[in-house]
Amino acid sequence: MTSIGVFALQGDVREHVQALNRLGVDAFGVRRPEELERCDGFILPGGESTTMYKLARTFDLLEPLRKRVHEGMPTFGTCAGMIMLADRIRDGIDGQETVGGLDITVRRNAFGRQVDSFETDLDYAGLDDGVHAVFIRAPWVEEIGEGVEVLARVRGGDADGRIVAVRQGPLMATSFHPEVGDDDRVHGLFVDLVKQSQD
Repeated sequence: MTSIGVFALQGDVREHVQALNRLGVDAFGVRRPEELERCDGFILPGGESTTMYKLARTFDLLEPLRKRVHEGMPTFGTCAGMIMLADRIRDGIDGQETVGGLDITVRRNAFGRQVDSFETDLDYAGLDDGVHAVFIRAPWVEEIGEGVEVLARVRGGDADGRIVAVRQGPLMATSFHPEVGDDDRVHGLFVDLVKQSQD
């Protein structure tokens, strides 16, 4: 059975595990480096990106996670997880670290504060009906490298055209929270990525 770990030191751990379980995946929280060894794939959930990297550093998880990601472990970042996978950050705190791997520049809290959270429908590459997306203090992608595929952009409003979902090889990231609600199709795309890497 495919095994996918979810970063469990901070963020929406339970919701991701439940979505993966519904897709028939062995999903579990990861807090220690040795737990990474079980992972065929990994999810960096929404949460608070500065707290996430500090806890990952404190629990000696940051370097082993970087190593696995750079060795090609399929990894999916949502909201703060997108920031954690980005190679470059704008509006980060001094010295903020990431796992890296995605050749993108993200802007933290690009859509505004908690009170500016919103929901909208998006066209999403690979999903015929698009997705209903929940944005909570979300980042957006300001720059992408050559190998990065744009999966979704915001339509309308002040953020029209902003990139909110990307993929680069075995790495995938969304600005929004696909674990909210009962639509597991975005997770399904990631599970497909993980299974492809096992073939």
